[in-house]
Amino acid sequence: MTYQDATAASPKAETNIEDEIAYLAKRHRISPAIVREIIRRSGATERSSIEREIAKGKARR
Repeated sequence: MTYQDATAASPKAETNIEDEIAYLAKRHRISPAIVREIIRRSGATERSSIEREIAKGKARR
């Protein structure tokens, strides 16, 4: 399930994804826009895969 599929599915699913985005952004001290971009590029919505992508990005800095 991609980010677009999840947001088009239902308003409840959209709020869950937005909550996840806000949580991950706050936890990793990055912008919610960066989290959305990672979700868009990877196509994954599960938290663990997104966190791995965030960690890869932080390792490059």
